[in-house]
Amino acid sequence: MKKQLFFLSLLLASLAANAQFNETVKTQLVKDWERAKAYTKEYLDAMPKDQYGFKAQDSIRSFAQQMIHLAQGNAALIASATGKDRPSWGLRPLERTPSALSADSVNYFTLASYDFAIESIKGFDANKLEEKIKRGNSEETRYAYLLKAFEHQTHHRGQTTIYIRLRGIKPPNERLF
Repeated sequence: MKKQLFFLSLLLASLAANAQFNETVKTQLVKDWERAKAYTKEYLDAMPKDQYGFKAQDSIRSFAQQMIHLAQGNAALIASATGKDRPSWGLRPLERTPSALSADSVNYFTLASYDFAIESIKGFDANKLEEKIKRGNSEETRYAYLLKAFEHQTHHRGQTTIYIRLRGIKPPNERLF
């Protein structure tokens, strides 16, 4: 009986430590998304508003389309990861909607996507980080989808660096912390 109580206490201690670790991960994710929002805003502000339609090459997205793609990716991947419903604007083909590509609209949708990510993660039950979910042909943990979402926005913000440079503007300095 003492042996069973000992193992039960070890199990409970392990579960408590895992729950605390998951909360630490969640706190760091929120902090990183808040940093990413501020960093992306610097990119939005660096590009002249009348240049949002600029394409580095004809066959690729414009600056506005890159940012809208980033925003809709944030909404889709965060919704998958956290189980929250995507905002209604996250369901429309905004990259092909001229009114959504104005500087004001791009700023609105992009920053709203970060707000959605931050609030969704804050409200997320950290104990579900290891839960597997299926999206399309992929089955990953909720934590993996949170990481993919962060990677996706970083990738597309990074792509816009060249757009800003081609306009003769120095892009914002990197923000790791």
